[in-house]
Amino acid sequence: MTARYPLVINSTTIEEIQSGDTYNLYGNTVANGFNEAITVSASAPSSTTNFDVSTQSVQYYTSNTANNWTLNIRGNSGTSLNTLMATGQTVTVTVIVTNNSTAYYNSAVTIDGSSVTPKWQGGTAPTSGNTSACDIYSYAIVKTGSATFTVFASVTKFA
Repeated sequence: MTARYPLVINSTTIEEIQSGDTYNLYGNTVANGFNEAITVSASAPSSTTNFDVSTQSVQYYTSNTANNWTLNIRGNSGTSLNTLMATGQTVTVTVIVTNNSTAYYNSAVTIDGSSVTPKWQGGTAPTSGNTSACDIYSYAIVKTGSATFTVFASVTKFA
């Protein structure tokens, strides 16, 4: 059997990413072989939490959540996601939160500060977090036009 590797599709080529290869996403190296950039934070999400796609693929909050939170997905503090992405491109981001006996959840999503309504797996947005567990939120963001995005979202409980 022939080994299969993830593919990177550029505007004119299709390339395999093999172990040890690096790949630039929006001007930053986010993959080295099969590793993704992660930020591990010994805190909980704030009421509005910024996710900078230019520096990470995954954000892991290790302290217990203290409130419901809005996720703002952006390029970084000085560059919008709209500027970084071309129409027809997609990026996937993951947020991991820790809950104790009082669980909170991602109550809203914005991109570059503008509200979006994700299409949630199963058809229903979450209305609570999972107690005494880690919730993993995944968002696939597709740019469909200038400052126009479709977001596919899911949440999974890990305990």
